[in-house]
Amino acid sequence: MTTQHDTRLRTDCATDADGRIAFRLPAAAGARPQLLLRLRPKKGRPETTRHLLDLEPGHTDGPLRAVLEPRTALDEGRWDLYLLPEPGAERQRLRPGLRDLRALVDGHLRDRTSPVTVRIPYVTKDGFLALRAWRRATHAEARTIDVTDRAVTVTARLHGAALQQDATVRLRLRGGDTERNLRPRIDEDGRGFSFTAGPEDLTLTGAGPGGIWDAFVRPDADAPPIRIARLLDDVADRKHVYVYPAMTAAGSVMRPYYTVDNDLAIEVKTTE
Repeated sequence: MTTQHDTRLRTDCATDADGRIAFRLPAAAGARPQLLLRLRPKKGRPETTRHLLDLEPGHTDGPLRAVLEPRTALDEGRWDLYLLPEPGAERQRLRPGLRDLRALVDGHLRDRTSPVTVRIPYVTKDGFLALRAWRRATHAEARTIDVTDRAVTVTARLHGAALQQDATVRLRLRGGDTERNLRPRIDEDGRGFSFTAGPEDLTLTGAGPGGIWDAFVRPDADAPPIRIARLLDDVADRKHVYVYPAMTAAGSVMRPYYTVDNDLAIEVKTTE
């Protein structure tokens, strides 16, 4: 399937608090126009996953409209958007128009049930419209990160599950089997929690130039670890938007950050 780039094809979109996304496109020639969502494949891999939405005119000769309902399951990843004038026709990639994401801004304040689904419209680096999607059975949403000269303190909230008294926060050193288990402070409702990591938790004697600790929470001793991340708002890519100060101690510089997948991690670099 070939792709045509038409800079006139700008698409407005609006989200609501339930995760519904409404799209509006200019009227286009074609017998059965559709909105094509394509899961962007990894480099060197073929396309395998697509989703089609029928486009209907709002009124005679008016804009075309389509709605992505909350119940529609999208795989985690980045979805590119195209206009398909009719089945089998050349697809046309879409530019962004107005994006109304106000309903997503305070999304972290609303408790979610399992599965936790997130879809955020955003603009790609080359100026096209796309969706960032996540779908997880359970999710731990990072809220605030406080860095002092002695420790990093994170507050978060669990969605799709509840924390038990034997819950733990796990810091896993990327690329190896080393882990640190911390005891979180759990809110009375069993959903909110916080933890503090100091230099003694983040440095290793004779471990080389440093490393990266990925953060998880285990709701109870038998539960699988749940990645701590920041997903429930209107920011599709936060790695270079949410930048935190570093803590310097024990010959190392420790800085929390969000990965390209918006997961929470702590980077450690030696100062020597």
